[in-house]
Amino acid sequence: MLNFIINKSIPNLSFERYLFIVMKNFKISFLIVLTSFLINTLYSQERVITTGVPFLMITPDARAAGMGDLGVSTSADAFSQQWNPSKYPFAENSKGFALSYTPYLSKLVNDIFLGNVTYYKKLNDRSSWATSFKYFSLGDIQFNEVIGGTIVDQGVQRPNELTLDISYSLKLSEFMAMAVAARYIRSDLKLNNDADSSSANSLGIDIAAYFQSDSFELNGMNSIFRSGINVSNIGPKLKYDIGGKQNFIPTNLKLGSGLEMNLDDDNKVTFNFELNKLLVPSPIATYDESNQFLGYKQPDIGFLSGIIESFSDAPDGIKEELKEISWAFGFEYLFMKSFSLRTGYFNESQEKGARRFLTLGTGFLINQMDINVSYLFSTSRVRSPLENTLRFSLAFNLEDSI
Repeated sequence: MLNFIINKSIPNLSFERYLFIVMKNFKISFLIVLTSFLINTLYSQERVITTGVPFLMITPDARAAGMGDLGVSTSADAFSQQWNPSKYPFAENSKGFALSYTPYLSKLVNDIFLGNVTYYKKLNDRSSWATSFKYFSLGDIQFNEVIGGTIVDQGVQRPNELTLDISYSLKLSEFMAMAVAARYIRSDLKLNNDADSSSANSLGIDIAAYFQSDSFELNGMNSIFRSGINVSNIGPKLKYDIGGKQNFIPTNLKLGSGLEMNLDDDNKVTFNFELNKLLVPSPIATYDESNQFLGYKQPDIGFLSGIIESFSDAPDGIKEELKEISWAFGFEYLFMKSFSLRTGYFNESQEKGARRFLTLGTGFLINQMDINVSYLFSTSRVRSPLENTLRFSLAFNLEDSI
């Protein structure tokens, strides 16, 4: 049961939304409220880009999580829908099904989690479609109210956020494919015992491309080069009824490449590198009537203008723009297509969120069932909510390749 928790180490969480939930709970202790206020004041001095529905930035599958949270240019698997759906025409199997469960803030509570289900099917050797459902639970919250000097139980609510998407991908040549995906987004923070609603809905579009070379010889080893790009969650802002507040959704640009090298018939290694940038405008400074600095907030512009301006609106110019680009490096070793070892590193500027962590992972293929496990070590002053958490995902290869 979660009475109240605010942890500013959670990347890109919208503080105002969770503060609203918190203030509805009579059991909040003064110390927690004061501490949260001080932490929020500290972070408001930094130009960290925040968005609505930040759970869309959480890695859902343990394979990608084991390689530093990257996946836009890795080899195709059942979870490609989350990273780059244009990889599906290159999948070895004609269809597959995958699911994952990721506990969040598991060291503090046990009912905040991210669940994901994905299905894909190759229509022929050139095209495929896929769909996925993602559900993020914010945990049970007990609400109480003082009526006539008596604390009255108002029941338990479970705020949640979810997405449902579908994609279509097509090979344009033997080596390249493109895809488009449409996504329904819902953020439901509605409190049944209040007249006001805090639910919001939006739509997002993904546009992706993927390149996979034919096998070529490199230093005496058969190798494959891969590259991918995905612009995800292109869509209008989320609008919450309370106060009419609007939040950008996490429109995101991922660009990466990878090199797979076959050491021999049974052993192969893959090196991947990925760049990531939120296509959301940088926060702007705000002042009161006496020119007293109040903090930073998102500019009041449309989502298309926000995408365009996100490349050149940083107050400190190109130097700050470069700080808004995070990068990740991942390594994977595969033995006989049945056992794998992985590691990776994710890096984000200290001034733009300070997410920095090392990851480890492994995978096993047993009777067409792919089991993956990952683990994360934070290397930043800001602890990751996934630190010291084992993450699991399962993928089922339903048929052989077409």
